Amino acid sequence: MADWHEPSLEDQAQPTRPSAAEPESHLHQMLKSMEESRFAERAMLESLVKEGLNEQKRGRRSKNLFRLFIVLYLVATMALLNRGDFEEGSSASASEPHVAVVKMVGAIMPESDLDADEVIKNLQEAFKDENTKAVVLRINSPGGSPVQAGMIYDEIVRLRAEHKEIKVYAALEDLCASGGYYVAAAADEIYADKATLVGSIGVIMKGFGLEKLAEQVGLENRTLTAGNHKAFLDPLAPVDSAEKAHAQGLLNQIHAQFIEVVKKGRGKRLKADDDKLFNGLIWTGEQAVTLGLVDGLGSVDWLAREKIKITEVMEYHQNRHWSDRFFKEISSSTGTLFMKLSQQQPYLGW
Repeated sequence: MADWHEPSLEDQAQPTRPSAAEPESHLHQMLKSMEESRFAERAMLESLVKEGLNEQKRGRRSKNLFRLFIVLYLVATMALLNRGDFEEGSSASASEPHVAVVKMVGAIMPESDLDADEVIKNLQEAFKDENTKAVVLRINSPGGSPVQAGMIYDEIVRLRAEHKEIKVYAALEDLCASGGYYVAAAADEIYADKATLVGSIGVIMKGFGLEKLAEQVGLENRTLTAGNHKAFLDPLAPVDSAEKAHAQGLLNQIHAQFIEVVKKGRGKRLKADDDKLFNGLIWTGEQAVTLGLVDGLGSVDWLAREKIKITEVMEYHQNRHWSDRFFKEISSSTGTLFMKLSQQQPYLGW
């Protein structure tokens, strides 16, 4: 059995001396810790620098992509406006008998590619060409300005009377509504696809009443006029019954003009009563044939091949520099917007 030995006082009083290797080990640990700290700081700094550089690269890429998008957009816009036309004047005449096509695609509006001036020039060139054997109006339009449509209609009627040997056809595509059909009514015959939307023989004047909303938001109407009805149908004022009746009278008169034009152009071919034909509804091309608004189903190529018996087809259009087209569109858009904002009156159209 082992003996238990209690340390003596001498043993307890004698201090413990560290070995010579201990200070060196402690110093080594401190140096190593400092080195690791510096390494971590350096790694963090490098990471931040790399992240900053990557962010700059991403920013530059975004800017470059945005600039590229702008350039491509401008190029595409110029190409659409240009469409290969760089000189003034009309497309060249064909040297052999042909069918002249006058395209009417889009809204019939002033200061646009489909305003009366533009279309009338194309019509005049088509009829003037001695090789033109027939004229086809290629129409794909929702309508637009009653005045512009009326001017085009009148010119077609005049040219038909002047060139009795040239027959005029209308080939309706996706849509021929309102003012588009007003123009088509000037043709000798009208053809469409079975799914073409045809009709909308009516007049519209859009407007909104904002007086209650203005009152809720604390907006005060300070419009000043000289003339009792100068602020005609002001959206910030309650509806004036006299002005409303006057506006309805305008619509009714223009509608009557529209009906007269259709009846004059279609005559006995119309196969339904006025209430059905002239109520503003639209029909498919198939239904329009049944109603007498359309003579048959067919396209531009079908008309040239089957009705006119001439395969040569030539489109007549005004060739202008792209810059003229571009600034005309800008002028039209800004002018229309300014007019609407300044007049604050309802827009009348087909």
